[in-house]
Amino acid sequence: MLRMFLAVTTMALAAWTGTTTAAEATPTPTPSSTPTPSATPTPACPPALPISASVTGATTTSLTISYVIFFRPPCGYDPPMTVSLFTSREDAQQWRAAVAEGVSGPERNGSVTIDRLTPDTEYWYRFTDAEGRRDPYVIASARTASLTSCRATATIDARWGSGFVATVTVRNTGTLPLDQWRVSWQWSGDEQVHTAWGGVAESTGSDVTVRNASYNGTLALDGATTFGLLVTTSAVPDGLTLTCAR
Repeated sequence: MLRMFLAVTTMALAAWTGTTTAAEATPTPTPSSTPTPSATPTPACPPALPISASVTGATTTSLTISYVIFFRPPCGYDPPMTVSLFTSREDAQQWRAAVAEGVSGPERNGSVTIDRLTPDTEYWYRFTDAEGRRDPYVIASARTASLTSCRATATIDARWGSGFVATVTVRNTGTLPLDQWRVSWQWSGDEQVHTAWGGVAESTGSDVTVRNASYNGTLALDGATTFGLLVTTSAVPDGLTLTCAR
């Protein structure tokens, strides 16, 4: 009886031990995960404008706009660059109704001249690169020269503690004769025109305008005339910054 009990017990232990060993030897497989491809990194563009521009020339019928491209795509542009002109800032902001265009050469530092424009007219310009990318930053204005224009320069002939005498030369620098002119400037201190000759002076606060007299308003091409000023002041200026117009 004892032998039979020991035999049954031994067989039960052997069966239990074998089952445990098999379970430990065959672990549950872990599903393998498929690696996710990495996304294309977004380039870090420097915090600077990709292109700069300025007006470097103007005639009565043309504008010359110079540019410098600082970066290549994707942070910048590739030439040639197209410059589009608009007649209002609103049209330029919306890229609407361009009135003229010019295309640059292959230079990254170059210029574009656009002609057949209207004299004495303000235009707004914007840039597009060779791939049609529109620059969102540069939007500025430029004006063609007037058909009739002039230049005024002043010379201080004499000065003393309470005033000075000056001579202003007005010259026709336009492409047509002038039939009238006016010269304007702004005083920097307490200056006042005491007497003017060769022109009619008008003052409003620090703003001064001198218009031609009845006998010297007509100026031929490159023609010139003068007017004089006697000015009272507590401090004589070094010079006058003048604006001349028809």
